[in-house]
Amino acid sequence: MPRRVRSGLDVLLGRPSVVRGLRVGLVANPASITADLEPAPAALPRARDIDLVALFGPEHGLTADAQDLVEVDHSRKRRGGLPVYSLYGKTRVPTRRMLAGLDAVVFDLQDVGSRYYTYIYTLQHVLAACAREGKRVIVLDRPNPLGGVVVDGNVLDPEYRSFVGMHPLAVRHGMTAGELGLMFREELALDVDLRVVRMRGWRREMHFEDTGLPWVLPSPNMPTPETAVVYPGGCLVEGTNISEGRGTTRPFELVGAPWLDGPALARSLEKEKLDGVGFRPAAFTPTFHKHADRLCQGVQVHVADRARFPAFLTYVLLLHHACRQAPRRFAWRDPPYEYEYVKPPIDILYGNDRLRRIIDAGSSPRGLARRWPKQLAAFEARRQRYLLY
Repeated sequence: MPRRVRSGLDVLLGRPSVVRGLRVGLVANPASITADLEPAPAALPRARDIDLVALFGPEHGLTADAQDLVEVDHSRKRRGGLPVYSLYGKTRVPTRRMLAGLDAVVFDLQDVGSRYYTYIYTLQHVLAACAREGKRVIVLDRPNPLGGVVVDGNVLDPEYRSFVGMHPLAVRHGMTAGELGLMFREELALDVDLRVVRMRGWRREMHFEDTGLPWVLPSPNMPTPETAVVYPGGCLVEGTNISEGRGTTRPFELVGAPWLDGPALARSLEKEKLDGVGFRPAAFTPTFHKHADRLCQGVQVHVADRARFPAFLTYVLLLHHACRQAPRRFAWRDPPYEYEYVKPPIDILYGNDRLRRIIDAGSSPRGLARRWPKQLAAFEARRQRYLLY
């Protein structure tokens, strides 16, 4: 397939004037690559007059090998001896010491298009820190793998802010990292010099497979673009004692637990008559994480039509039916979770406590979905001024 899209990194390497003569720190991981698979930490120093002096790793680390919720320490890059500062460990915010000696921070991370994914909040922290220290921020934009047209789900209640939701976004926000950076700067009133290096050739209706760019796991349990498609709903399972399929080859598509009846769960979900999706009874044994080495029964979520698939509603209903099937075994995960020590994880993932309360009462959460269109309309109006493509 001919390449249709050039990432912000590839555009910058062709015209590096925005960083010429600057001492820069780079926020990156293995998905920060050129179209020819060259890692950004190796590619940037080849550009004339760019002085790369520090590296920053988000959640999962610079090498993206740490599992979820595993903190990462500072280190040094094996080749070149650059300091590697972790933004998911002792701090999530770049400190004054980390930024000393830098003129700018370059941000090049592949987002997956869902409110929960922490990389966009690493960007928010970088913007706030650079505003405080008077440093430039340069975002090398990358495609939203879900496209930039559809928004879905609810909008976060600000009282439920956390590292899986630091800004009132829709669950499926339909924005790129560069666009979100512009929104954060404006809506948080950050006085920071922000430059977005735009992609070339990206159109909002594109899914990742349409871009011609290589997919590299941006995190250990995001193996394929298909994973990103279900993630706007699948991540909610993290807030329960049900396995979201970590420890299998299809995380977030496989959902189950040792006490569930997979065929019965699939039948209940099929009765919901959701568009663009089917459910197959599935058995799996996670090799790690929840229920490691135990046989789980549940379903695999099969997306037949991405354009019609309501990811958020699908998994809201999946949790409802799993709880109805085994109310004495189903449980909400307890904090701490993603640096929140009081509120239940499901509440900060969903964005308020309504889903938990409705499922606990034994009621269908479909009524919640009737509130979402009004929230989404207001969000779409907010985001319009920040769209670059």
